[in-house]
Amino acid sequence: MQIQYSNGVSVQMGKELTPTQVKDKPVVKFAAKETEYYTLAMVDPDAPSRENPKFREWHHWLIGNIYGGDVNKGEVLSDYIGSGPPKGTGLHRYVFLVYKQPEKCDFSQVPKLPNNSGDKRGKFSINKFAQQFKLGPPIAGNFYLAKYDDYVPKLYAKLKG
Repeated sequence: MQIQYSNGVSVQMGKELTPTQVKDKPVVKFAAKETEYYTLAMVDPDAPSRENPKFREWHHWLIGNIYGGDVNKGEVLSDYIGSGPPKGTGLHRYVFLVYKQPEKCDFSQVPKLPNNSGDKRGKFSINKFAQQFKLGPPIAGNFYLAKYDDYVPKLYAKLKG
């Protein structure tokens, strides 16, 4: 699974990146069959901190019905929001997972979330979501670590609308 941001930064398993580096939606590529559907998720299991993950998992991005691996043509369920770990909470894990769908899914009952609000993103469970839509185990994954930097207050202002 390859994840590359427009500034040239790529996600490498467990590498530390900054919220500034990951503020824009990345390009994601993964091994896919041309005639299959996939779901892509990005979650933070450490929200608001590893010591007190009461919002686990906070989902940053969720796209379903990705046909043949073309993420840009998938159904956006939650638009991309970059990392925004609160000040003083240390490193957070940001996990990308890809699931193969058994068929095209009906996501009409899933709330569509824009990238200018944090509402309804906390206490998400990618495992429960995968079970609900019969996705099975992930077929690809990657993650990076990030902690607070001076971009985070700008992100919070954007999320307040």
